[in-house]
Amino acid sequence: MTWLPIGASLFASNIGSEHFIGLAGSGAVSGIGVVSFEWGAVLLLLLLGWVFLPIYLSSGVFTMPEYLGRRFGGQRMRIYLSLVALLLYVMTKVSVDMYAGVFFIQIATGLDMYLAMIPLLAVTAIYTVVGGLAAVVLTDTLQTVVMLVGAVVMTIIAFIEVGGMAALYEKYMHAVAQPLLPNATESLVSSIFSYADTTVSSSLLSAVANSSCGKPREDAFHMFRDPINSDLPWPGVVFRATFASLWNWCADQVIVQRALAAKNMAHARGATILAGYLKFTPLFLIIFPGMISRVLYPDVVACVGKEACELACGNEAGCSNTAYPYLIMNLAPKGIRGLLMAVMVAALMSSLTSIFNSAVTVFTMDLWRRGRPHAKEKELLLVGRVFVVVLVGVSIVWIPLIMQSQGGQLFFYIQAVTGYIAPPISAIFILAVSVPRINEKGAFWGVVCGQTVGITRLVLDFVYPSPACGQEDDRPGIVANVHFTYFSIIVFGVTSVVAVLVSLATKPQELKEIENLTFWTLKKTQANKPGNDSDMSETMLNSSKEFQTSYQNGPQTMDKGTQEDVSIIVSYGTTKDTTEVGNHPFELSTFKTTVDRPWSILLNANCVILVAVLAFLCSFYR
Repeated sequence: MTWLPIGASLFASNIGSEHFIGLAGSGAVSGIGVVSFEWGAVLLLLLLGWVFLPIYLSSGVFTMPEYLGRRFGGQRMRIYLSLVALLLYVMTKVSVDMYAGVFFIQIATGLDMYLAMIPLLAVTAIYTVVGGLAAVVLTDTLQTVVMLVGAVVMTIIAFIEVGGMAALYEKYMHAVAQPLLPNATESLVSSIFSYADTTVSSSLLSAVANSSCGKPREDAFHMFRDPINSDLPWPGVVFRATFASLWNWCADQVIVQRALAAKNMAHARGATILAGYLKFTPLFLIIFPGMISRVLYPDVVACVGKEACELACGNEAGCSNTAYPYLIMNLAPKGIRGLLMAVMVAALMSSLTSIFNSAVTVFTMDLWRRGRPHAKEKELLLVGRVFVVVLVGVSIVWIPLIMQSQGGQLFFYIQAVTGYIAPPISAIFILAVSVPRINEKGAFWGVVCGQTVGITRLVLDFVYPSPACGQEDDRPGIVANVHFTYFSIIVFGVTSVVAVLVSLATKPQELKEIENLTFWTLKKTQANKPGNDSDMSETMLNSSKEFQTSYQNGPQTMDKGTQEDVSIIVSYGTTKDTTEVGNHPFELSTFKTTVDRPWSILLNANCVILVAVLAFLCSFYR
């Protein structure tokens, strides 16, 4: 595929309903500080295109666990990373997307949360399974257009209502929930649930806000905040948004699988640049509208106290997640409201399809085929479909924990959980591509030690949730005093130190074992042809042989699974070596990890411009 649909798919796969719910909610509570997590992705996307993709392409892998398996040898790292990736999909992707999407639908229609999941999951699963990756990328492109158009419309309406950017600066700092009298509370609750036709008992209509809580932060319009006494300390955020997030952008199957579908390296890098530019938009299209929602509806979005929040949105941990949906339901005209509902559903479905497709690929290629190496395509398709059902079921069970975590702020929950589990993976991938001396024993024990530390903190977070405003914080010091972004640094450091020490204490790999698998051992051009001594993976060899056999018997005998495998094989190259098989040409990849000079100059120039824009925005909102 070309750079445009891939770049759009990279953006749509990442920007899901959890961003419209969680990112807007965090903006309403604490201001623009959360944008650091979005803008840090710009640098990581460039790192993907210029450093990691050439290595992935030269190694001829289908999945990220497969890369680690080839880089270090053996199966431990491949199987371990597959299991961790699937765990992260459940905890930070599928369950979060489903909760965020149906939360909005619940507010808009009054449907039960779990009942609203059924039609969304059914439609999403059908076109993911039937259409495969191509259908996912193309629908992501369409849904990106819908999301951007709808979000722009909502942003314009919101800024008109609040009076412009200058008015937002002034009014946000005074957007505090007021104590509510019973009559006022009854009116408020009626307006909240007017779309759901919900009746609230008058005996419940009392909510008094604590005047010492719920005030906007003084640093709400600053990205880089105090390193000790702030909700998002800037050293931890910078590290968390870059090094610790490398897994998501450079080593996660959901993202990398799209980049691997590019026609050649030029299109792959162009796609990462496009996605980088699109990642600037969440501040203006999601976070600022979330802050405007607090200005317009402070008694709901900025509610204080368990009773008031339980009454306002049904979640005693807080109602910040209602910021964007409540803005839509109260400001948008009927026609626009329908478009914006489509935006939310598109965001949900685009993310779920990407996750389903990639999760099935990881499970079948890296786990199922380990136990059944001779499994037929039909078996893999059936197993993949059953696995999607299991994945969804486990994710639904996880949703109640999401609602109570991190003070009810969905986006903080995502960043915290990912910050505990993902840094070891990020560290291992950085070491794998940049330090040839790292071996399998070092990588394995490094990631095990790092994730043991991270998961321990994750469990403590669930056992000792954040205290409500005004309550005494009696959590253990490691939870109360060490911010989750700083703990990401600890986890990353533990992993790296253990991996290096164990590697130095054990036998190094031979140079031929890591050829084309690190940045320093990468050849400029790598040709893979069946029948020679190349390093083409067993999967690619088997697929190419099956393709040739099928074509000799007629193309109609080739099943869909084989067609998809072969389409992946022949999509890598910028130059092709064509071998005749019967009367049909079979293109074997002879791919280059470099880009022709005119395109290289253009891409590098855009890379510099993108970084300059990032530097300007960070300086402006510092």
